Amino acid sequence: MSIRQRDVLGQDSDQAPEARQSMYQSYALGLDPYQTREPKPAYQTYVAEEDPYQADECRRGPYQPHEQGYGLYQSGYSPYDDQIPDPKSRTLAIQNAKAYLLKSSTTSGLNLYDHLANMLTKILDEQPTNAVDIIENISKDVKRAQFQKKMDTLRDEHEILPTFEAAEKRKALFLKANGEEDEELEEEIGETPLPNVMETAFYFEQAGIGLSKDESYHIFLALKKLIDVQPIQTCRFWGKILGLEMNYIIAEVQYHEGEEEEETEEEEVIEEVGKGMDEVEDEDEEKEKEDERPKSTYKPPPVIPKEENGTGANKYVYFVCNEPGKPWVKLPPVTPAQIVCARKIKKFFTGRLDAPVVSFPPFPGNEANYLRAQIARISAGTQISPIGFYQFAEEEGDEEEEGGGGRDTYEENPDFQPLSVAEMVDSLSTWVHHVQSILKQGRCVWLNPFQKSEEEEEDEDEEEEKAEEPDELQQETGPPLLTPLSEDEGIQNIPAWTAQPSTNLIPQHAVAVLQSNRWPGAYAFASGKKFDNIYFGWGHKYSPENHTPALPPPVQAEYPSEPEITETRDPTLEEELAFKAAKEAALAAAEEEEDEEDEEEDEEEDD
Repeated sequence: MSIRQRDVLGQDSDQAPEARQSMYQSYALGLDPYQTREPKPAYQTYVAEEDPYQADECRRGPYQPHEQGYGLYQSGYSPYDDQIPDPKSRTLAIQNAKAYLLKSSTTSGLNLYDHLANMLTKILDEQPTNAVDIIENISKDVKRAQFQKKMDTLRDEHEILPTFEAAEKRKALFLKANGEEDEELEEEIGETPLPNVMETAFYFEQAGIGLSKDESYHIFLALKKLIDVQPIQTCRFWGKILGLEMNYIIAEVQYHEGEEEEETEEEEVIEEVGKGMDEVEDEDEEKEKEDERPKSTYKPPPVIPKEENGTGANKYVYFVCNEPGKPWVKLPPVTPAQIVCARKIKKFFTGRLDAPVVSFPPFPGNEANYLRAQIARISAGTQISPIGFYQFAEEEGDEEEEGGGGRDTYEENPDFQPLSVAEMVDSLSTWVHHVQSILKQGRCVWLNPFQKSEEEEEDEDEEEEKAEEPDELQQETGPPLLTPLSEDEGIQNIPAWTAQPSTNLIPQHAVAVLQSNRWPGAYAFASGKKFDNIYFGWGHKYSPENHTPALPPPVQAEYPSEPEITETRDPTLEEELAFKAAKEAALAAAEEEEDEEDEEEDEEEDD
């Protein structure tokens, strides 16, 4: 009998045996023991100004440990008297009851609380008829399920929770490599290329931009692991590009001078191998010249070479990973052809670097190359800084201008005086681009593709050169470095940038925040002498119109139909007979001429 039922009946475990006897008699007669006496309706009790739960006089209630009759089954004090019971005493009684039900058995190790909960769950799930009649069987089934041995021949595969799996992947971030000691901490605290990601995240958080603190700290540790493995001079958290399956976390780094040369040597070796393959192909072509097959006169446009490492679009090196804790992967350098094609297509990233890019026009590379091209485009359009923070070097300025490529290097201004947040927000002319813009050619510095070296000019004849020289190309020029944002072109009626303070309630502690409307997801902040750029988005440029892929080239025209190649009509029977007769006559005439020549030769020999 439950506690609630005892409360309703007003009975106690120490009640007189007569009350219990009445219950047994009710069971014997097939009656409900709770209906042996006529119930009083609740509304009658209320009319008599009585509590329906106070109809019975015998009550029990919780007791303090120091009082006599402590326990749930002792009679004496009832919380349902005329006075309002003490809530602390009632709570204590409930806790005592639950603690008793949670006591584990010394034989089976189970407790009554869990057993009753499992029984009720089974009854509510299966909902059998007459559950009260088979309650004992249900109890046995629940107990039997606890101790039933699994007789399957296959071993059970325990499912790994996603949180546990993620924790295992990030476990390496919190471990020191090679048993580092406290003595090495002093060297790390000195000069280090590791950026303060948490400080940057704090400033962007003022404008509601950024990642969670846990993810930011994990990226912080992942960058530290990258710096420990790679010989990096400068490092920066570039941003995060979203993908359909996985995302890309991107780090922008610069190698030391010596390390860059080693990388270029590796690329030169690859180029030399390619040249060797070309020489083998040339030998095969010489062997095939004997056949004298017709050759096509089409000449593809010249391939525009990529910019060298450390210059132009390849000034920085980028490492990516899908999650903090996974290995960093270095992206290859970008080529002009990849940038030009990336402007014509729009593809979502999958999160797999080796995934093919199916598009028209065909993209020259896989997703790793497409990601690198988009990073170069976003950096060229959204990397900005407060005006005056960077300045050109006085010595190198004139020489670079004479070269025609414009200035491509700058240095920090030691005398920089930061502007106020109000000035940084009111005028876009207080911000400048500190990354070179990319020309239509796909390079930051224009290159004439038809300009030949001295060796090539000596090998070719002047006549062939004059025939091959196309029209003179106009040199492309872009905006120079440190150009103010006020000169950026808008998108129809939308400005290129949106500037606003992080808060209007506390302007003295606000941060100037800029948002790019051309590249949604690109942000920049400035607070005093501190500023930074970051990107969180899908890696696509905003377009007011729907993306329309380029049309395929026009179909080639048919070969001109001339009399020389025109198919003749079939001759009639009469024409065929006349042709045969003429052919036979010609043969007969030829034989007669041969006979005459032979006779003349014989006569000459006789003479």
